[in-house]
Amino acid sequence: MANPQHQIDLKQAQLVVVMVPLPLQGHLNQLLQLSRLILSYNIPVHFVGAATHNRQAKLRVHGWDPQIINSNIHFHDFEIPSFACPPPNPNAKNKFPSHLQPAFISASSHLQDHVSALLRSLSCKASKVIVIHDSLMGSIIQEVRFISNAESYTFHSVSAFTIFLFRLGKENKLIPKNIPSLDGCFTNEFLDFISCQYSYQDFSSGYIFNTCRLIEGDFMELLQNEHKTYWALGPFNPVNIPERNDSEQKHYSLSWLDKQETNSVIYVSFGTTTTMSNEQIKQLAIGLKQSNQKFIWVLRDADKGDVFDVSEHDRRIELPKGYEEDDLVRGVGLVVRDWAPQLEILGHRAVGGFMSHCGWNSCMESITMGVPIAAWPMHSDQPRNAVLIAEILKIGVYVKDWSLRNEVATAKMVETCVKRLMASKEGDVMRKRAGELGDSIRRSTGDGGVTRSEMDSFIAHICR
Repeated sequence: MANPQHQIDLKQAQLVVVMVPLPLQGHLNQLLQLSRLILSYNIPVHFVGAATHNRQAKLRVHGWDPQIINSNIHFHDFEIPSFACPPPNPNAKNKFPSHLQPAFISASSHLQDHVSALLRSLSCKASKVIVIHDSLMGSIIQEVRFISNAESYTFHSVSAFTIFLFRLGKENKLIPKNIPSLDGCFTNEFLDFISCQYSYQDFSSGYIFNTCRLIEGDFMELLQNEHKTYWALGPFNPVNIPERNDSEQKHYSLSWLDKQETNSVIYVSFGTTTTMSNEQIKQLAIGLKQSNQKFIWVLRDADKGDVFDVSEHDRRIELPKGYEEDDLVRGVGLVVRDWAPQLEILGHRAVGGFMSHCGWNSCMESITMGVPIAAWPMHSDQPRNAVLIAEILKIGVYVKDWSLRNEVATAKMVETCVKRLMASKEGDVMRKRAGELGDSIRRSTGDGGVTRSEMDSFIAHICR
């Protein structure tokens, strides 16, 4: 978006921004990416969290130079009591990652004093302190109310479409008729946590989304009818990915993609909060094989509460015997069991489709890179994001209907969906539409573009 030399005469040195993320990967990543954009306006950024979560955020960033992180963002690694998280349960009926609840509940319980002290300290040195906090970390930043030169802005990690449905319901001509229910999306404990955190937003000065007007302009306008200030500052992720020429720095999946034809590969990944049963993994494996389409499959369980807590008891996901050596798979499919550079994979010319859980991070990255989606939502906001992708933007297809969420998706369902996306005229049309939307979004981040203008406007607002 803004380039590092972009200058605005707004007395940036007198202003500091403090980021307060929820300690889950999809939330950590979005606010770290937003930090990069704000840094490009020469505004200091402070990023707060437990030491293990800050380390996680830094280690997994991709698409931009990690030296920018180490030299320009002030990380505050606060100590919080240790928390015990059970391993993910592959056989749980509700796919919401309830095993992660102790991690963010512990953070929300023990970070407030640390953050309050930091805000007080910064307010004595800066003319203004801007706090951008995850909507699920509102209880942490209550000190803002008592600091005369501080303002808080609430960041929603989900789509404007999802928030519109939560806030204003379905009575609108823009809303498809069959919106998925929230049944199976959350645990009761997490719903209570959401309710508690949302009760702390009364003094928020505005709401920030990782989206842009080209994607969700209609829904941003509908939300603004609430007479509150909403900012569409996305995409947060880099839109131009520099090609890595150093083979030592290049992930092996990218080297494999270099050998493939344009738009010939479907990327398969279900994010950091999805754990599949052994039977579902088997059916997915067979379906990918039977589709006869090239694929990269990131095969891993959901994150643990501490991603650095590696145990010999962690599940080793097994594929059907001899799967990767099978003549129909070898050279056609690549199975990745470690952390994969998703943004760089999606930005590669060889990738023509993305089978995804439809977490909002993944949706935005795929849209930005112009890649259509085979939507397979698992929990949370994902079923409604899938509606936005498939029915409103029309750049995706469903692997299976949300009403069948408790059933195993068969190999035939997977095969049919992959062929529909990757080897049909319908898929070609969606790929063309996704490519055009991605091109428009990337252009919008340049000088004079709607996305750049919105970010410029937000910076001018907080520096007023």
